[in-house]
Amino acid sequence: MNTSTNSSATAIARASSHLTSNALLRWVTEHLYWEWHNGIGGWRIAATILAILVAYDQVMYLTRKGSIPGPIFKIPFMGSFVQALNPKFEAYEAQWASGAISCVSVFHKFVVLASERDIARKVFNSTAHVKPCLVPIAEKIMGSSAWVFLDGKRHVDFRRGLNVLFTRKALQCYLPIQEKVWSEYFNKFVAASKENGGKPIPFMSNFREINCALSCRTFVGDYISDEAVKKIADDYYCITAALELVNIPLSMYVPYTKVWLGKRAADGVLAEFTKCAAASKLNMTAGREPTCTIDQWIMSMIESKAYNDKIAAGHNITDTEKPAVILREFTDFEIAQTMFTFLFASQDASSSATTWLFQIMAQRPDILDKVRKENLDARGGSREGRIGLEMLESMTYTNAVVKEVLRYRPPVIFVPYTTKKAFRLTPTYTVPKGAMIVPSCYPALHDPEVYPQPDVFDPERWISGNAAEQSKNWLVFAAGPHNCIAQQYVQLTLTAMIGKASLELDWVHHPTSRSEEIKVFATLFPMDDCPMVFTKRQ
Repeated sequence: MNTSTNSSATAIARASSHLTSNALLRWVTEHLYWEWHNGIGGWRIAATILAILVAYDQVMYLTRKGSIPGPIFKIPFMGSFVQALNPKFEAYEAQWASGAISCVSVFHKFVVLASERDIARKVFNSTAHVKPCLVPIAEKIMGSSAWVFLDGKRHVDFRRGLNVLFTRKALQCYLPIQEKVWSEYFNKFVAASKENGGKPIPFMSNFREINCALSCRTFVGDYISDEAVKKIADDYYCITAALELVNIPLSMYVPYTKVWLGKRAADGVLAEFTKCAAASKLNMTAGREPTCTIDQWIMSMIESKAYNDKIAAGHNITDTEKPAVILREFTDFEIAQTMFTFLFASQDASSSATTWLFQIMAQRPDILDKVRKENLDARGGSREGRIGLEMLESMTYTNAVVKEVLRYRPPVIFVPYTTKKAFRLTPTYTVPKGAMIVPSCYPALHDPEVYPQPDVFDPERWISGNAAEQSKNWLVFAAGPHNCIAQQYVQLTLTAMIGKASLELDWVHHPTSRSEEIKVFATLFPMDDCPMVFTKRQ
């Protein structure tokens, strides 16, 4: 690059450090006009423009970065995009270890990571300054009107109406259909192993499929066909792949890119769930018993409408007749969109937890034996005993195993937010408006001062230790107003699944040199995809 270009870049760097964006634009325009007016050639002007843009991009990054840890130089324009394409768990660990807060920049997006527990909790609870974005492309994939993106009172009111879906009565209602799914897929696991001649198969994709089927059947019941469930399970990989922390700008409009494929897969799920909502409305209006999540929700809408109609007609209504939550009537698409957000929240996280749960149980037969005994005792000595809510809650050891899996290999390692305005995160650093801020959950769950020997899988810490008292560090389901609404559902479902599997199946994990390495695919999975062999337990 020639002397003129170098001097231009130096000048813009100096100017950008104290000029506003508008003043800087005027300065650049005047500078380029001067070069053109003085007969400087087009290629030299183009080189000058490039140098100016590179310098501006770098200066803006350094200005936002301030004194917090992060790369000292941003690769022009793209930043850490290559690393974001293929995220490494070790890189996240290094980032967390670099400081309580740190930063990276990808394309135009400035990202602040909060690894210290109290700072992460501050972000989760600062709804005046931040709003959830999940990942930047998520609003385009799921629709900006989805309830998870609502803010303030609108979010509070919508969420209050969803609480009826996770009451004890609702959770009990879901168990029969879940047992049916587990029985079906456990048989498929055994059949797949048999067809492969008893040789190990990477089971991560099978665990993703069983969780997709479980979610679909729990959320929309038998309103969806087996073929549609299988298609959603197959296509959901495209949705997960599309939801990277930062995507190439405008890639959603480029055919066959990850985002383009993910958007089409998401549209297919929404269309299928919309049909399910319409069918549920017909059944619930006809007085059928609810069997799944949309049935429960629509039944609550019908009860709310009946209550409002009585009030409008001037009837005297007692407090016992008033529904716990008064709901408006939601459209079929609104219901479908909400069920899709549940699928989004559960699919990858539950698949991760399931994969690690089966792998660890195979590696620790002593723990699996205790789970088997507790589950058999809870069923009165019969493997055929039906699962009930009280029974699940009574199994202290199995619940401790599930909690330890969620701590040891947390299915959510961070939750991205966007700053609505400048946010003073620490006494010495303010996150700029429009930045992404990412409170991390993993470090708090592996804090050796709170969980001794955090890299050791030890369910006993939840029984004889004080792990259950460490509520500030229990960030498995995040914290604050946007925490996971279904955390009890998640824990009980995993408890029921591993308990049923322990009585009906035997499985052997065939470890490789990469079994304990962690792969990041939206969440955490074993690098070798968990090679296993399943057989029917005699």
